[in-house]
Amino acid sequence: QVQLVESGGGLVQAGGSLRLSCAASGRTFSSYAMGWFRRAPGKERDFVARISWVAGSYYADSVKGRFTISRDNAKNTVYLQMNSLKPEDTAVYYCAAASVHWSTHPDEYDYWGQGTQVTVSS
Repeated sequence: QVQLVESGGGLVQAGGSLRLSCAASGRTFSSYAMGWFRRAPGKERDFVARISWVAGSYYADSVKGRFTISRDNAKNTVYLQMNSLKPEDTAVYYCAAASVHWSTHPDEYDYWGQGTQVTVSS
């Protein structure tokens, strides 16, 4: 079992930055691929970024060059650094853990956090 707790969301102006954190429980954290997803109001849950020791890092086109995913296995934590934020980045952001290292589909992620709200004002 892996439990995930996100933090770091908030309200920021367009062009600003936020860093999300996701703290994980469990001794096998390093063996999982970790992903960030987001759900905007009235929309589906969309893939944002993924990182694993097997497959490296991968980003959705909409955030490439602006967001950076990283992890600290010693701290059982994954991060999402978000720069140059846009109003369309407004969403609830979720971190998730998967044993499938190449997946960008939420159905293939086994564990989920409760989400953290990010609001970008124009």
